[in-house]
Amino acid sequence: MTEEHGLPIVRACQAARLSRAAYYKPGIDWAARDADVIAALQAIVVEEHRWGFWKCHDRLRAQGYGWNHKRTWRVYCQLRLNLPRRTKRRVPTRERQPLVVEPRMNAVWALDFMRDTLYSGKVFRTLNVIDEANRGALGIDVATSIPAMRVAAFLTQMIDLHGRPSAIRCDNGPELTSDIFTKWCKEQDIELRFIQPGKPDQNAYIERFNRTYREEVLSAYLFDSLAEVRDITTEWLERYNEIRPHDALGSLPPARYREQLLAAATPV
Repeated sequence: MTEEHGLPIVRACQAARLSRAAYYKPGIDWAARDADVIAALQAIVVEEHRWGFWKCHDRLRAQGYGWNHKRTWRVYCQLRLNLPRRTKRRVPTRERQPLVVEPRMNAVWALDFMRDTLYSGKVFRTLNVIDEANRGALGIDVATSIPAMRVAAFLTQMIDLHGRPSAIRCDNGPELTSDIFTKWCKEQDIELRFIQPGKPDQNAYIERFNRTYREEVLSAYLFDSLAEVRDITTEWLERYNEIRPHDALGSLPPARYREQLLAAATPV
């Protein structure tokens, strides 16, 4: 600044907010000064890929190097060896949810997310909702992103079409444990039955439905657009509910089994 703009050293230091002592102090070649530390650290990391800082520092001390941990840590960070640790998301403890089917429509809905890609490589998600009473598919939402607000909006549409459930069985995904979704369920007077983390068998009906949807739709077609996914899914849902026999329902499709449940619940 002094040579380029012709400023006195005092004014240049004031403009740069530096002391004159810093201006006159010669620069330090840190790479040359820490060459021994760099070489020693790299020699350890080459052999031990998964060691953290303190294991490397203790190994250096065991080898007879007298550098304190502050200097070792500074060089360790400059070499970008301080990789972030991978941590698991904390999920609350849940009670075991027994799979007891109530022979009543809209008693318990089950929902789950799935993931797939278009032919172009673009990722999309689906939100699958079924009624556990007759294993009938209530609806499948398809989008590139399905946050909690969209989940609540889609379930509101399902309630308008099929009626309000007493409870919803789901996993501990961030969309389903968010304040938006839990508040919506509370306003709708719907009980949330969270399964235990890592126990998909506690939501086995929707998991079995996901397998069928994967085999007969997602893995059976190459999709060019989300509109194509929605169209094929809509046609498949009609066949699934009205035509496809279900082994657990006495080889009846969900729609026929639903008629039996409603007839049995109707007083004579």
